Amino acid sequence: MAAPNPLITHSDAVLSGAAVFNGTRVPVQTLIDYLEEGGRLADFLEDFPTVSRDHAVAVLELAKQSLIAHARAA
Repeated sequence: MAAPNPLITHSDAVLSGAAVFNGTRVPVQTLIDYLEEGGRLADFLEDFPTVSRDHAVAVLELAKQSLIAHARAA
């Protein structure tokens, strides 16, 4: 059975190794920046149609889980 595609990838050949949504050239940092500036997820998705809502939400969930795990380990 094949492993599922990762949510986030990086490669020196794509945007100098920035973390991007898998299958796109959209940096994950761009979504974080949108949200930090008070933007809505819907606006991000409209501006970057290669990222699906499910994909963006899954990346945010991954970030949430990572932060919670990090806080528990501290």
